[in-house]
Amino acid sequence: MSGRITINTERCKGCGLCVAVCPRNSIVISKNSNGNGYFPAQAADTDCTGCAACAIVCPDAVIEVHRDDPANIKTIAGPKNKSRVSLVEEKA
Repeated sequence: MSGRITINTERCKGCGLCVAVCPRNSIVISKNSNGNGYFPAQAADTDCTGCAACAIVCPDAVIEVHRDDPANIKTIAGPKNKSRVSLVEEKA
């Protein structure tokens, strides 16, 4: 499974908890400060697994995790024309 994260750097306080729990070292602390003077976390160039450990541990809830795992998605309704958007549901 692969994934990516999005961090709201303006709300991040740079506590480093997400950096500590990331199993792939996919998060680093930025060298640039945000508008509040904090050095926020940012996604690194390494491969994110989408495990969501960072989002779970984040005290300010500023991390969104996006997973790219087509095995966990099934189409439940949609048009016959595949160029249009269809309704999907994540398998439990």
